[in-house]
Amino acid sequence: MAVLVQTWLALRSLLWTILLPGMVAGYVPWTVFGLRNAQLEPADPIAALALAVIVLGIALLAACIFEFARSGRGTLSPVDPPRHLVVSGLYRYVRNPMYLSVTTILLGEVLLARSRALAAYWAVWFAAANLFVIAYEEPALRQKFGSSYDEYARRVGRWIPWRRR
Repeated sequence: MAVLVQTWLALRSLLWTILLPGMVAGYVPWTVFGLRNAQLEPADPIAALALAVIVLGIALLAACIFEFARSGRGTLSPVDPPRHLVVSGLYRYVRNPMYLSVTTILLGEVLLARSRALAAYWAVWFAAANLFVIAYEEPALRQKFGSSYDEYARRVGRWIPWRRR
């Protein structure tokens, strides 16, 4: 039974990864902002840096999604959230590492495509993500987890990875 539960959680996590960050950092940049036309020149240091940044963002995002499933027993979707407050892994350092991971991917794509339009898309997306966090996520987490979330929010910054006392 435990294997079935874990498999179902993994499938839900995969689905929401494709639908949410996959759309924001994959499909939209690829189809709307011309990421598919980016030139990958092996000797170009900017392209190499861009690819490294994208890979780093993907690795950080995967770590966040794994932590949500492992310790939170949920997914990254607001309609299928973790059942337990996740304060381990990258969440020890910043409250929103998943959004920062997507930001890292998008900024790598901006470098790769050298696109001002994609940079503007990132800025609009990040502003919208910030509003979503402040207006919906944080109040919902306070309501669900109470003083545990309040204490966590006092200790860990929203966007900047450092710990408060």
